[in-house]
Amino acid sequence: MRRHLPPLNALKSFETAARLGSFRAAGDEMCVSHSAISYHVKQLEQHLGLTLFHREPRALSLTPAGRTLYASVREAFNRIADTAERLVAPRGGDVLTLQLYSTLTIRWLIPRLPDFEAQHPELRLRLLTSQWDVDFGREDVDACVLIGHPHYADLDYTYLFSSDLFPVASPAFLARSPLQQPADLKGAPLLQVHPSRADWQYWLDRAGLSDLDPDAGLSFDSYDHALATARQGLGVALAMEVYVADELARGELVEPFAPLRVAHPGAWWLVCPRAQVASPKVRAFREWLLAAVAADPRLTRLGSEHSS
Repeated sequence: MRRHLPPLNALKSFETAARLGSFRAAGDEMCVSHSAISYHVKQLEQHLGLTLFHREPRALSLTPAGRTLYASVREAFNRIADTAERLVAPRGGDVLTLQLYSTLTIRWLIPRLPDFEAQHPELRLRLLTSQWDVDFGREDVDACVLIGHPHYADLDYTYLFSSDLFPVASPAFLARSPLQQPADLKGAPLLQVHPSRADWQYWLDRAGLSDLDPDAGLSFDSYDHALATARQGLGVALAMEVYVADELARGELVEPFAPLRVAHPGAWWLVCPRAQVASPKVRAFREWLLAAVAADPRLTRLGSEHSS
């Protein structure tokens, strides 16, 4: 049966604009004018009969339909790019393929990778970033790092650390809009991370603010984008210590309700198929990762009841 796919140029323009939050930035990345990006997005909206972006004078945000489409399109483009890279990648060496959340990769793992490479020059790392759980039965991934709970008997879960959830904002934002207590968040722009949209609601419920809608403002596909936007003074983002320790230490972000933190209902795990537990490359990365976590005093370690 013939597939009725939307125009691919329109999909690429949409994905780039959604990822960067700007038609102009998307045009710069794709080496076309921002009006060409706008035209392609409008073409896609007409093809689907849906509005994908809220267009405001100084802001561009996804509609609910846009968020749904973006999650699917970005995942598809990432998989295509990854497959192409694997096809043309030079052979040789033992490759360890890991899937992680983009924010953890950028803000915590990458600064520590030189140490891993120095200890294991025989291994080549291939990092995939995604907000969605890996399907080990269908995808070429050796292990992943995720936040949640052990679910599947055929997977091995190694406990890493736990996180607290707490709001953060820039000093400039707090100078304009003081936040003395959680109720002051009413009317404040909340920066949402739509793949982790339950996190804001979880914190708000426990702060007694169940009537606040965390989906009413700007929405992003990663914590990294939301936190960068908060750093620019455009709203209040939710944070975890592993993501924002450096910015808190530098004073670029402030925790207005300290010490009001809520324990995230999930924990962080290194996960791999049980058949891969004894693999030398997986074992090498597990041992290194556990040592790196133990060496970071900012990460909360829990007891043995969290081991799988």
